Amino acid sequence: MIFKWIALGFRGYFMSNWNKFDCFVVFSSIVDLLMEQLGSQLGNLLRVGPQLARILRVLRVSRLFRLAKNLQGIAALIETMITSIPSLVNVFALLFLIFFIYSVLGVFLLRDIKYGENIIGDYANFANFGNAMTVLFRCSTGEDWHRIMFETMKTNDCTPGYNCGSSANAVFFITFVVLLQFIMLNVFILILLETFDENYF
Repeated sequence: MIFKWIALGFRGYFMSNWNKFDCFVVFSSIVDLLMEQLGSQLGNLLRVGPQLARILRVLRVSRLFRLAKNLQGIAALIETMITSIPSLVNVFALLFLIFFIYSVLGVFLLRDIKYGENIIGDYANFANFGNAMTVLFRCSTGEDWHRIMFETMKTNDCTPGYNCGSSANAVFFITFVVLLQFIMLNVFILILLETFDENYF
């Protein structure tokens, strides 16, 4: 930045919006480093010190947007994502509807399973709508969804109304995972590819 400033001069440097953006990011990074070095002393002067520092750290990442100016491929991808936002909002609405339906079904079918061997417990259960949404979100990431399913399928050595389930609960979890991890993920990719195809081919 300093070399460009010397080469172009003060007025010439600030004629470009990208240079203004670059200058803002550099100075915000310097302020962030100063706040980190001064630590609690500056924190006492500024009550919003920690929050401001986090914002300034995030701004460092925004330098990557400068690549879009020079690399046409990245610029095309960013433009494709921006153009796809209206369609993606519809997909997110459909995704929320699937979560809502399965959460209600989960509370209706699995609310009596309060505890499992490892995962189902005080917070990870289907006792209410909020907990059901949390467990389903966890299942949608692929993290131990099969273990949650097996804990809801327990029929031997269990107490009814406490940890007894049914082998039919496998249908609930398998259909949810197939819908989320395979169908909905492919719908996202399909929308992005279709938008890219319309704009660049």
